[in-house]
Amino acid sequence: MMNKVTVYLVRHAIKERTIGDVPITSEGEIQAQRTAQYFSSMPIHTILASPLRRATETAQHISTSTNIEVNIDHRLRERANWGDLPGQTFEEFVEMWDRCTLEPDYIPPIGDSARQACERLSSLLADLVEAEVESSESGNDASDRSIVIVTHGGLITDYLANTFPESDLNRFHTHFITQQSQLVPECSITELVYEDGSFSLVRFAAVEHLN
Repeated sequence: MMNKVTVYLVRHAIKERTIGDVPITSEGEIQAQRTAQYFSSMPIHTILASPLRRATETAQHISTSTNIEVNIDHRLRERANWGDLPGQTFEEFVEMWDRCTLEPDYIPPIGDSARQACERLSSLLADLVEAEVESSESGNDASDRSIVIVTHGGLITDYLANTFPESDLNRFHTHFITQQSQLVPECSITELVYEDGSFSLVRFAAVEHLN
C-alpha cells in the first residue's frame, strides 16, 4: 500500500507593492518566520517553491527551520506577474487578471489561463505522487510523506477551482468560485491529502499559525 502524502500549499508572505519580481516586506518576514516555526516541529520531507522572489524568500525561512533544501519548480509560478508584459499598467494587469479568473480558458497576452495554471500544479502533484509510488514499491521508506509547496494565491485557487466540485469548495467558503481572488491570505496554509488514488482538500487558507 502506498504511503499517505500530505501537501501543504503555502502562499508567499506579504510582498512589496510594486512592479516586477519583488521581495517580501518586513511584515512579510515576520509572517514567514511564524510559518517556519509552525513547520519546524513537523516531519517535512520536501520543500518546493515558485521561482519568484517572494516565494523563494518565504520558502528559505521554512528551509532553515526544517533543515530541508528548497527546490525551485517553474510550474509553481503565478498565473501572471505584473511586469512580465512591458508597458502594462497595474490597472491593465488587474483587468487581465480578473478576466482570467472569470473565464478559465482565456489565454492572456502574457502568462497562462487559469486552467493552464491548474494543469501546471496538477502536473507537479502527479509527479510527486509517482515518486512516492516508486519509493513505496521499492521498499525504501514506509513512512507517510509531508511536502511543503510555497507558491501564489492565484495558483492555489486556480488549482482548487478547476479540480474540485464547487459544492466541495463551498464547504470552506460560500461562493468560493466568485470570490476566489480574495480568499487566500499571505502565508496561509491549504492542506491536501493523497490517499486511495486521489487528493482531498482537508484544510483551506488556514492562518492560525500567524497569531
